[in-house]
Amino acid sequence: MTPDDALPAGLPGAVREALLAPLVDHHCHGVRRDDLPRARFEALITEAGSPPPPGTTHFDTPLGAAIRRWCAPVLDLDPHAPPAVYLARRTELGAEEVNRRLLRDAGIAAFLVDTGLGGPELLQPAEMGRLAEAAAAEIVRLEQVEQQVAGDEPTAVGYIDRLAETLAGRAARAAGLKSIMAYRHGLGFDPARPSRGAVIAAANRRLADPKERLTDPVLLRHLLWAGVDAARERGLPIQFHCGYGDPDLDLHRADPSLMTGFLRALQPVGVPVVLLHCYPYHRQAAYLAAVFPHVYVDVGLALTYTAAGSAAVLGELLELVPFHKQLFSSDCYGVAETCHLGALYYRRGLARALASRIGEGEWSAADSARVAHMIGTGNARRLYRI
Repeated sequence: MTPDDALPAGLPGAVREALLAPLVDHHCHGVRRDDLPRARFEALITEAGSPPPPGTTHFDTPLGAAIRRWCAPVLDLDPHAPPAVYLARRTELGAEEVNRRLLRDAGIAAFLVDTGLGGPELLQPAEMGRLAEAAAAEIVRLEQVEQQVAGDEPTAVGYIDRLAETLAGRAARAAGLKSIMAYRHGLGFDPARPSRGAVIAAANRRLADPKERLTDPVLLRHLLWAGVDAARERGLPIQFHCGYGDPDLDLHRADPSLMTGFLRALQPVGVPVVLLHCYPYHRQAAYLAAVFPHVYVDVGLALTYTAAGSAAVLGELLELVPFHKQLFSSDCYGVAETCHLGALYYRRGLARALASRIGEGEWSAADSARVAHMIGTGNARRLYRI
């Protein structure tokens, strides 16, 4: 099956061509290199963080149904293959072949890989690129860098200096930076840069137990502003997880509109901010992208997890977001199916939105093709300078 098979009929040729062009996946993670038993596979197709109730399966979800519909043919199975048949075929082909097929069939030209979720079982950016015959670069997660520095540096002053140095070094080799402030504190944080004295006091507390993950609001703000400094020096954007995620997140604290004060403070600095995923707050994110010149947005993993309902999500984002401010990402993680489906539902959802506007006479075919090009690849290449 090719991406063209998933698009609705009747699209003007220029629009279809723009939608089928190779995409820049500006935010994703590595997929696993090993063969997966059923329980492990099912754990990777949900954000639930727990097994399904007895007698049920995580295949009984929008994403599970989408895997059986759209990924099964890529593995030479009929659409809607039963879960047991699908997983048996996956095992028969082996992880490398499954990853190769699904990643290549997604039609990705470049992956920007967040390496903050790590482990030897996950493909590194270069390996993702090799399997998909695509370019690849790293997105550096701020909180991961801080964890490493806290474990290595015994003094508060050394911690401050080492953090700045390490971030500068990592930024020099990266396409962008990322924060998971939404998970560690929530997005309603004090936007001001903390004083050096406050940071030293907090760092002393932190270094007393550096193995714990960082939750101190003073050090999180310091880390964020240190990331801003590194990003400004290298001309990089900073990504923020917003909205939908796993149970470690308090969803109401992940509303991107809570960041308005920080976005306002950051505007004179000139560092672009990318709001990732955002669902169900994608309308708030669209507003922020509309009113702040340095703010960009995607709906990322929302497209994969809402699956057949993703066209409605994408349509709501398009109600307000400037077309030069929207990006595509799959947020794939763990299994290559999430990359394949992220690309597929992006193309299908945008195709439906464009077809509707063309049919109503709102946009011309040329306008629609230009929008598809901007969102699928042009905006990311400009923003990340790739």
